[in-house]
Amino acid sequence: MTEILFYHLKGQTPEQVLPALLAKSLERGWRVVVQASSDERVEALDAHLWTWRDDAFLPHGTWRDAEAAGQPIVLTSNDENPNGATVRFLVDGAKLSGDASGYERIVLLFNGDDQDAVDVARARWSEAKAAGIEVTYWQLDQQGRWQRQR
Repeated sequence: MTEILFYHLKGQTPEQVLPALLAKSLERGWRVVVQASSDERVEALDAHLWTWRDDAFLPHGTWRDAEAAGQPIVLTSNDENPNGATVRFLVDGAKLSGDASGYERIVLLFNGDDQDAVDVARARWSEAKAAGIEVTYWQLDQQGRWQRQR
């Protein structure tokens, strides 16, 4: 069954949060697709993931790459799943327009400092609950670790 995890970013950007979440996903052996709101954001995230840390590497590609199907992480601005991912990240207000049941997890990152983004996240939470999808809400604790909120 699909689970949607809502990650409340407060004082952080997707560039600060996403790489660590992607690294954790790879450690767990998951294939991931990251959906951004535009091709420009895909290109910016692509560039960022190549340089996010000197001592780490996140193997990835974009949906335009000929080898996208073989990448453990694919960045896209559409609802395709070129690498057969079981986990999908939605950033910058990207909306999953396809069937959510094809994923084990959908991770929606939203900017808690932007009221419009909070309103969109609340609407998506309500839509998911109404559809019978399990939803969870996550925030950083004082030690900088993601904690599920009740």
